[in-house]
Amino acid sequence: MVQTNKSQIFLKSLVIIQTIALLIYTGYAIKNEGWTLFNVFTNNLTALNWNGQFNLDFSCYLTLSGLWIMWRNRFSISSIVFAFIAMIIGIIAFAPYLFYLLTKERGDFKKVLLGVR
Repeated sequence: MVQTNKSQIFLKSLVIIQTIALLIYTGYAIKNEGWTLFNVFTNNLTALNWNGQFNLDFSCYLTLSGLWIMWRNRFSISSIVFAFIAMIIGIIAFAPYLFYLLTKERGDFKKVLLGVR
């Protein structure tokens, strides 16, 4: 039981740190380059270089995480809306959602992953 508590504390701490770090980094990116994310993203993809490869790979992860959010919540309207938001803003939405689930399910990873099944 102690291991579960340590794992839960570690994972909750990790998602909090990731969220804060990405919010700060995003703020600096917006300040320095403006709201050009989609333009930069598209240009990287069409350049067929390593930046584009990374963006495509990352997009696949975002798509899978969005599909998991929808599936876990039985494709409810709210889960579909939230999943699309999470697919766009990534860990800034996904990490707090995971934190919420870990808290709600009291660290039961099976319930966190599967929802009510």
